[in-house]
Amino acid sequence: MRAISSITVVKVTHSAVWSLMAAAVFYILYSGITGKIGALTYASISLIIVELLVLSVNGWACPLTHVAQRIKPDWRDGDDIFLPTWLAIRNKTIFGTLFVIGILLVVVRLLIPR
Repeated sequence: MRAISSITVVKVTHSAVWSLMAAAVFYILYSGITGKIGALTYASISLIIVELLVLSVNGWACPLTHVAQRIKPDWRDGDDIFLPTWLAIRNKTIFGTLFVIGILLVVVRLLIPR
């Protein structure tokens, strides 16, 4: 049986973390749209805030990206995650926008009770 390469371990780990963060962003957006705001909404918001803190202290890149760059000398954008390159490159823009929209909707729902 062949050993799993280091870059594969990084890609699997990064993809799993990304999936969790994407789910959190979508849940925040869902909460804002439906008005179903509860503990999971606040946990999702907290998770994204922690992610933003981690990214901010790492030059707005995931620490796993830096690991992949050290492992793979010919590293290119998207080589550190199992995502289509177009999504990997635009990831922060797409999910950042969805997060902001979700937060705004949640705030509106909390300020304007029905």
